[in-house]
Order: sequence, then C-alpha cells, then structure tokens
Amino acid sequence: MATRPKKFWESLIKPFIGGRNKEEKGEEDLEAIAATEHKVFRYEMLVAATRNFNPKQKLGEGGFGPVFKGRLEDGRDVAVKRLGRGSRQGAREFENEAMLLSRVQHKNVVNLYGYCAHDDDKLLVYEYIPNESLDKLLFSEGEDEGNGSQMQLDWKRRYQVIVGVARGLLYLHEGAHTAIIHRDIKASNILLDNRWVPKIADFGMARLFPEDQTHVNTRVAGTNGYMAPEYVMHGSLSTKADVFSFGVLVLELISGRKNSAFSPLPDPEANSLLEWAWKLYKKGQRLELLDPAVASTADAEQVAMCVQIGLLCTQSDPKLRPDMKRVVIILSKQPSVLEEPTRPGIPGSRYRRRSYGTRGSHYSAGESSSTINSASTAATTATTSTTLTMHQESHQEQHPNPT
Repeated sequence: MATRPKKFWESLIKPFIGGRNKEEKGEEDLEAIAATEHKVFRYEMLVAATRNFNPKQKLGEGGFGPVFKGRLEDGRDVAVKRLGRGSRQGAREFENEAMLLSRVQHKNVVNLYGYCAHDDDKLLVYEYIPNESLDKLLFSEGEDEGNGSQMQLDWKRRYQVIVGVARGLLYLHEGAHTAIIHRDIKASNILLDNRWVPKIADFGMARLFPEDQTHVNTRVAGTNGYMAPEYVMHGSLSTKADVFSFGVLVLELISGRKNSAFSPLPDPEANSLLEWAWKLYKKGQRLELLDPAVASTADAEQVAMCVQIGLLCTQSDPKLRPDMKRVVIILSKQPSVLEEPTRPGIPGSRYRRRSYGTRGSHYSAGESSSTINSASTAATTATTSTTLTMHQESHQEQHPNPT
C-alpha cells in the first residue's frame, strides 16, 4: 500500500509545470513535493471501506464529486473524496489538492492519508472528522436545531477556533515547504474534530507562493464576502488575502452571523457584517457584536480584542493588515496596545492599488463560491461598488468533511 507510482505523480505535476510562465519561481518545488513518499491505497480496499460507495455512507457532495465515510482494515475511519467523472475543473482541483497536501502536516490542517488512481476513478483519502463543519454549527437555523448547535459552540470553543485557524494559516504562510495561500478561508472550510480542534480543509483553490515575491496577479476565484478588495479589484494575491478572509471569519464567530447581503443585521443601515462591526467599534460598543447565545460564557476582554483583530485583518489597504505571525502572537499572549483600525475594506469598494509586503491562490466547492474574471481588471469603480462579471458555479453546500 505504501508505494509511489511515478507515472501518477508525473500526471499530477504536468498541469502545474507545463503551462506556467518561467518567471513563476517556486513552481519547481512541486517536483520535490510530488516526490514525497505518500500512501497509495488499492482501489479494492476503498471499495470495501465504503461498502462499494454505498449511498448510506455518503457524507455529502463536494464541488467535483461525492465524499464517503469509510473504515479501513486497520480500524481507522476515513473520508474518501471521489472525483466526478468528466469534471475538468474538478480534475484540476483534485490534482491541486493532492499536490499541496502531500507535504502539509499540522494539527490545524486536515490530514491527507493518501490517494488512489484506478482507471477513470481518482480518490483522495482523508482523516475522518466527526463533528460538523463550522458553518453548520455557527449559522444553523431553526428554533430547535439553531439554539442547541450554537450553544455547543460556546465562547471558549469559538476562541479556540480563532486561535487554531490562525495557527494553521501561519503554518501555511510561513511553515510549509513553500508558502501556500489557501484562497478560500470560510466557515464551511473549517472542520471540527472530536476535541473541537479546528482544521482547515479544501485546498482545491490553494496556490504555492514564491518566497521572493510580494504578490502575484491571478484569475480571481473565491467566495463572495470573504475575498479581499485588492484581490477582487485587481487580481493581486498575497498572504494578506487570507488574512482578510480570516478577519471576516473572526467577526462571524463573534457575532454568529454571516457576512452576507442576505443575512439581516440589527442595524438596517449597515450593508455588511464588517460595516456593522466597524460602527459598533467607533461607538465604543464592541461587545454589542457578540452573539447573545454565548454572552453568558464570554470573556469580555477576549471579545473586545477579537473584534479589533477582526477589523485590523479586514483593512482595505493590505499593508495595514497584520500578518498571521503577529495575529498568533496577539492571541497567544496578553495583548499589547493594538493599532486603531480604519474602516474595513468591502469587496468591490474603491481601492487605491499599491505595492504591499509579505509573501502573500484556485477554487473550491461551496454554495456561495464564484469565479470572477478580473485577472487584469480595468473595472470602473463607484464610491462603494464596481461592476464585475461573475460566473456563478452551481455547487452544493460543503459537507462536514473534506470536499
């Protein structure tokens, strides 16, 4: 089971190296990543583990195929992601995820056990995560289900998620063999294990980021409400794009609300969760952002600090956002005096493009994910909005395990 078929890895490498421009340094690292020893599962073993991909074993439907729960011969529970046949975009995402995760190991990143290529079938085998994805617990609706789910996610656990995701992103940005930009950090891509430890999942959109560059220009792809303004407007991608998405996630965890135009807010004049948080911050009412469901368990100082961190991470100018190393330090120790945030950036709002520092990413499944053609955008901007051409992908919602 622990062999390394060269042809399979070569087939994974080819799409990433063959058609790229020479100046995209660091892509040669893919060869080193692909050469890493990784477990190859026999197809028959996965058929047996999933009971011949029995519909009753199905955990959910990802952007490019179903995911099944399985049990290996050694007793381990796994999640088996199966590529839908004939899916070209899915094939690219599959190869991307297999490649990037082959050398990623961190407690806050989902663990890829191995893969299988059998005729037209391509499968990825992950650790099985027993709890639901964060969005299912944080944004659950309905009187019976919602209150119970949100109470499971008390403030202590929410803060644990914030810290864990921050550490996972720091590892991807600075601890991995080559910096990785996830490009789709959102609640549905955060899985919770049986100890409520958060794990970043779904690397179908992720990109390697060359160490000697401050940013790269790329076709924009991600999830509405989580993408940084400079990325949406100009296709300029850096690790600070992940920082922005993380800031949105922090504010969602505090409030229990989605950063979505379809999610009503207590302030009818606020167009987004970010704007509402900013207004409360300016009024000195940071604690008003807190989800009432966790008010009795919350640490007021932690909440106030996290609101400020969320706003700092979502600054319009990427130079004003902290990197993940600083965020982790702030969260891990008694915070020092933090900078005062300015008005947060809103994707589509006017943004003055300029160079920015730190190392600073393709597409995944999700019900609100979309691909936006703006790699070399010459968008006409208004004060708060711009006209973008969007091609909505008809993907179903993420299931509680890697999709």
